[in-house]
Amino acid sequence: MGGRSGGGGASKAVTGLTVAALAVVGFFAYQAHAAMDGVSPAAKRPGASASPSKPDREKPKTAVPADSGTGERVVYSLKAERVWLIGAGDKVQRTYGVWPSSVSPPPGTYHVTSRTRHVTGSDGVPIENVVRFATVEGTVIGFSAALDGSKPDPDAAEKAGGVRERPEDGDAMWVFATSGTKVVVVP
Repeated sequence: MGGRSGGGGASKAVTGLTVAALAVVGFFAYQAHAAMDGVSPAAKRPGASASPSKPDREKPKTAVPADSGTGERVVYSLKAERVWLIGAGDKVQRTYGVWPSSVSPPPGTYHVTSRTRHVTGSDGVPIENVVRFATVEGTVIGFSAALDGSKPDPDAAEKAGGVRERPEDGDAMWVFATSGTKVVVVP
C-alpha cells in the first residue's frame, strides 16, 4: 500500500505540473493573439489602457478627433499617425495606424482625386489600393499598402507622399474611399 500512496503523490505532482504548463501556454497564446490585433493584453482588460511605451498607432482608438467635420469621410491625424473611416451617422467603421512618408499634407479638407489598384511607389516598392487626395509642393499624397508589407522611410532624401497602410487596411480604404470622398487631415 505504501507504494501506491507514493505513486499517487507523483501522479498528482505531474498533474499539477501539466496544469501549470497549460496555463503558461494559454497565457502566451493570449498575448500572441493580442499582439496580432495590435493591442496590448493590458488594454483588453476592462478599465485598463494600453502600455504607454507602445507607439501611438498601436493603441486602440475609436474617438474621432475633434474638429474633423461631420458626415461620411476619411479622417487622417498627422500626430497620431492614424486613420478613421467614418460612415453614415458619423459612425466609425474602422480605425488603424499608418506610417507617413517624408511629405505630409497640411491640415485641411481634401477629396479623393484618383485611385489606382496596383502601381510602383515613388520609393520603388510595388503598392496597391492607392487612394490619392492631395499634392504638396509637387509631391502627390495618398494612402497605399506595400505588397511586401514594408513601411516608408520618412527620412528619405527623395520626397515621397505615400501614407502606408497594412494590406487589410488598404483593402478597407479602397472600398470606402471612392473618387470624391472627403478626406479631413487634422494635426
